[in-house]
Amino acid sequence: MLVGANVGSPADATSAAAEGADLVGLVRTEFLFLDRAAAPDVDEQEAAYRALAIALGGKRMTLRTIDVGGDKPLPYLPLPAEANPFLGLRGIRLAAAFPELLADQLLAAVRVAHDAPISVMFPMVTTLDELVVARRALDAAIAREGRGTPPGLEVGIMVEVPAAALKAAAFVPHVDFFSIGTNDLTQYALAAERGNPAVAAVADPLDPGVLRLVDSVCRAAGERVLVAVCGEAAADPLAARLLVGLGVRELSVAAPAVAGVKQVVREVDAAQAANQAAAALTATGPAEVRRADAVQARPELRTPADSSSS
Repeated sequence: MLVGANVGSPADATSAAAEGADLVGLVRTEFLFLDRAAAPDVDEQEAAYRALAIALGGKRMTLRTIDVGGDKPLPYLPLPAEANPFLGLRGIRLAAAFPELLADQLLAAVRVAHDAPISVMFPMVTTLDELVVARRALDAAIAREGRGTPPGLEVGIMVEVPAAALKAAAFVPHVDFFSIGTNDLTQYALAAERGNPAVAAVADPLDPGVLRLVDSVCRAAGERVLVAVCGEAAADPLAARLLVGLGVRELSVAAPAVAGVKQVVREVDAAQAANQAAAALTATGPAEVRRADAVQARPELRTPADSSSS
């Protein structure tokens, strides 16, 4: 089990390395694009990615291509007003609408990938056609650089949309890994906007419906494609155990949480985690998932109802 860090700056990468992260499972490349009047050019992006690679000392990093739109608009992109931007032109959809933006970013990534272990990850993928177009853009960037495919370059997608989770098998032949973004997956699966306090109780990543989507991805991936989780749920000890039990093989969290998550996964009994995860899939809700975990840790909490159902 790999435990990585999510970063959004060179300082974050330095912190990730210091905390003992096995890799960087998510680079939020938006830090280069936000709060400025124009997009960064290829050279500026290349320099930023090289700085991250140097800070990591040779560890693999996963560059998520620009994930803006929705709650992260860019003043220099002419985006239409949207009634519900979380369901609109964001992630890979926005990149497809502004192909030159994606082309420059991929070229910068390819240049750095010739000198450091790089994974490229496309966000908000919903259809196979979107992934095909994105991979063609990556192929074009490799051809544009003219040095062949960088050794060790890996390609994956974020799984944030329930439909993508349910048809993950269609993506398997085209990727090296899946990275499940539990923040958005939970938001979309439960129709509960992330960050809205009025529905915070509903937006629970331990809801069995969300866990079933994770299970669907892991089953489709099998032994062929690595499944990672880079959402906030990965830092929760119970969620981490369940994710391991479902077949997730990489957790990526904020740098300060790396050591704690490593300790949790070291203590996981694989068979027990698989049984616990299977039970969570049939629970009535997240409260039951948490209660079952509490009972397992402290049998004295078991009730007659618990005993009769075991």
